[in-house]
Amino acid sequence: MAGAVKVTAATAIVPAPTWSPETDSFYKPIPVAVPMCRVEGTIEGNIGFELWLPMNGRWNGRLLGAGVGGDAGVFNYSDMSRRVAEGFATVTTDSGHKVSQARWMADRKARVDYEHRAVHLTALAAKRVVALFYGKPADRSYFLGCSGGGRQALKEMQVYPADYDGVVAGAPGPYMPLISVRMMWFSLLQKREPAGALSDADWSLYEARANRACDGNDGVVDGVVENPLACHFPPASLACAPGQTDGCLSAPKVATLQAIVAPMPDENGRPMDKGLLPGVRTRPGPPSPLLRAMWADAVYNNPYWDENTFRRTADLAAVNRAMPQLRADSVRVAPFVAQGHKAIIYQGWQDPSVIAGPTIDYYTSLAAANGGEARLRNAVKLYMVPGMYHCRGGPGVDQFGGSGQPSAPGDPSRDILWSLIDWVEKARAPGAITGARVKDGAPVFSRTLCPFPEIARYDGIGDRSEASSFRCVRDPGLAARFSSR
Repeated sequence: MAGAVKVTAATAIVPAPTWSPETDSFYKPIPVAVPMCRVEGTIEGNIGFELWLPMNGRWNGRLLGAGVGGDAGVFNYSDMSRRVAEGFATVTTDSGHKVSQARWMADRKARVDYEHRAVHLTALAAKRVVALFYGKPADRSYFLGCSGGGRQALKEMQVYPADYDGVVAGAPGPYMPLISVRMMWFSLLQKREPAGALSDADWSLYEARANRACDGNDGVVDGVVENPLACHFPPASLACAPGQTDGCLSAPKVATLQAIVAPMPDENGRPMDKGLLPGVRTRPGPPSPLLRAMWADAVYNNPYWDENTFRRTADLAAVNRAMPQLRADSVRVAPFVAQGHKAIIYQGWQDPSVIAGPTIDYYTSLAAANGGEARLRNAVKLYMVPGMYHCRGGPGVDQFGGSGQPSAPGDPSRDILWSLIDWVEKARAPGAITGARVKDGAPVFSRTLCPFPEIARYDGIGDRSEASSFRCVRDPGLAARFSSR
């Protein structure tokens, strides 16, 4: 096995009545109430991992890898603590560096581990420890992640097809370098044109007006747009009339909004992407620290790099050279499929960080390269979640067993991980999944989530707040995306 594995601690945890690890991770744990062995270790010195092993006959025979998003450097205690209670042996990795490490992207090994190696080596180490601890290998292995964790899930499917029997990839950003260029570009655009800089309130206005314009397209007005691709909302309609100052945008702000939602041009005016879907808000303010690190540290190894020198075309090519495996858009998944393995991708339609369009394009490209839509759906399915932001949040449902979300143990109709397990172990292909919207601990409404290219259609009779009043129907516009590849 590649990579020297060192177990630094193995601790029996007997909750009294519950236990939680001390952590500064943004993946906050829920209290653990089951006895387990907490294994802490390193691989090759720099890759940290934790493996939690249920004890006293509570193991369900499965291993679950928990992905980590953003710039990593922490452990996903959220999914570990939730799923260990369901009987999974759960494992996570910091991806090869600590969150406290400044300028870790300047270290080539740390970059490569972050791109793909850390998750793979952790899977191998976890399988070995599981077999030693229980006296038998795991019956099945699964991976669950969103954002960067979703990208890790795609890399496992593409590069290491033997690691996991099934993966759930949420908001994976298949071509993350290009999305990062877009984020850097529109941040700098507003920095250079302060009169047109858009505030959070401006984005909220745009989102609300666009949603209002297209809300009823699915046959029910419920504050959620089922299919933004069928929505048309011109940003110019938000322009202030003479003398108007409230509930509208100034001319410079309208110009900025139009530029951001349109396809991003290269330096010669040619489109580099397809732009944003109607009503999708984005991040106001300066570039995020992670974006800056990609170029200041990974590309130029210069902590004083001047972001104002950023060039869309050249710097996209540069980050692809520095971190070639950051892309997770390979369509070569035949080895994964040939082993009978399964993948479920999910994506919020209104995700402001990892925009939805590229995820749909990746899925249709997968179909084109792997025998067409019908054949691909035997191994890989995509669920688009209306109204959901990045992994959670937004006006739509955001609880269906995804990474970081409450789970519904053993229920494939309400938990996307258990839907994957049912597919792998019982050959029951996922269909409609019920998602929930919860506020202050109380359910607000539920909605049917459908495998692409199907959408949820209201039956015209039932309670609009209940998923049972919606059924999945094939959408001709979404289906046409396959033939356009």
